[in-house]
Amino acid sequence: MPREHRVPRPSRECDGVPFGSAEEAWFWSVQAHDAKAEGARVVAGRGLVARPCEPDDVLRTVDRLYRQRRLVRDHLHVLVHYGRRLMAPDPARRLEQRASTLWREAFACLSPVLRDKGIVQDAGVPR
Repeated sequence: MPREHRVPRPSRECDGVPFGSAEEAWFWSVQAHDAKAEGARVVAGRGLVARPCEPDDVLRTVDRLYRQRRLVRDHLHVLVHYGRRLMAPDPARRLEQRASTLWREAFACLSPVLRDKGIVQDAGVPR
């Protein structure tokens, strides 16, 4: 009889504090990635706030959405550019209107996935 292989779902209570939004998780991941690229050692559990994931978990999720063709190259460019600036594109600025649309589309795909993984807080659950 074949055994069912299930990946254990992380416990939200003991594995760290989920992010308030997917944008917050994205900015954190980009900062950690850039710090690591500059030579910093990123060690799990050493931050001021324990998180339910590693920065690479968020980056791998974006990569997976890209490989599934739910995100396109333009989404990735906007995510990286504004992620490094630590701010979302401003839809009120004429030169950022397209980027703002792409940003919203990307997070419309990313948010539910991160929420399901316990990385981002459930919408109805207060912090």
